Amino acid sequence: MARRTLTAGDYLFRLGGRSECGYLIEEGVIELRSLRVGRAGGPPMEVVLARLGRGELVGELSAAEGVPHSVDAVVLSEGAVVLTIDGEQIRDRLARADPTLRTMLDGQVKRYRRMLALLRGNFADASAVSSVTGDEDGLGKFRLEDELREALQQRRLEVRYQPIQEIASGRIAGYEALVRWDHPVLGAIAPEAFIQLAEETSLIMPVGEYVLDEAMAALDALRADPMPFVAVNVSARQLVSPDLIQRVVARRDALRLPPGCVKLEITESQALDPEQVAALISHCHANAIAVSLDDFGTRYSHLTHLYRLDFDVIKIDQAFVREMFVSSKAMNIVRAIVAMAQAIGADLVVEGVETAEQLDFLGGIGCRYAQGFLIGRPEPLATVLAAR
Repeated sequence: MARRTLTAGDYLFRLGGRSECGYLIEEGVIELRSLRVGRAGGPPMEVVLARLGRGELVGELSAAEGVPHSVDAVVLSEGAVVLTIDGEQIRDRLARADPTLRTMLDGQVKRYRRMLALLRGNFADASAVSSVTGDEDGLGKFRLEDELREALQQRRLEVRYQPIQEIASGRIAGYEALVRWDHPVLGAIAPEAFIQLAEETSLIMPVGEYVLDEAMAALDALRADPMPFVAVNVSARQLVSPDLIQRVVARRDALRLPPGCVKLEITESQALDPEQVAALISHCHANAIAVSLDDFGTRYSHLTHLYRLDFDVIKIDQAFVREMFVSSKAMNIVRAIVAMAQAIGADLVVEGVETAEQLDFLGGIGCRYAQGFLIGRPEPLATVLAAR
């Protein structure tokens, strides 16, 4: 980056000129001017479009698109200072921005370009304005969000239940509730894709409530002695909901379900707020609801989560189990996590168990529960009930 000092009357850039950089105004005022088609065949008239001051960007869109400037930028202040920003930096920021934001920016820029073209009487140019971002990701997100909202309203999301086995006894002790979306056109949407979309919008709360409703109905249908549990994932937005636990307890009590049959799972890939989670766990324990730390050992992994937060269950991420008999490091990490969980009195669920060899080894080192394709795949409730 480099700074330029300009005097009043200087042109930072001219209409039709090309530049590979945009500018951040640090001092002074810069005026954007264009030409407007004259009335009744008269000569074009100069018009002022905007006056920009300290902290504002100018010329950044032309640099990002690699197209000529569509306006004149005239310096009004003596001693104006601008910081140049390389076009490659601007393009990189746009590429890494959220697709929805890129689409919104694209719409604004297209309207701006069309307005300028019409102002100058260039009707052909106005109809040929191209995209700034060059992709359809953002539009696709808008469409998918609308279709997800419709699927929720029509109750077309499906909750499936993956069995969790108590290794020592071999019995199915409970299930994890996993939401799935079979799109009428696109087919099965990857859970991480539509859950992330829901997290980015207001839809994660109704999706969470939907899964809770389905899980409670499943528990009602799964009544047995001993009573199985159902684990439900809680999103980051649900965590901050002040009455989350009251809603869970109200559903449980309305169905006369026994204490302990509902577990809440908090994913460690979320950047956890320890105070917030501690309050949630305390509230859960007061209402006989167990809390699991899901995907332990991934992304935001902190050992402070183990000693500061009173989790009932720790779930070991399947990535470690997959590599146990290939990598001695993965094996030692699994052993270490098991030892830590035992030391703090937490139960262990190991995800991704796919072979009898894995299951035997995990049971031998003290893991209580196993989950994975060896135990069972996520299935609709009707299938689970039929198999009992």
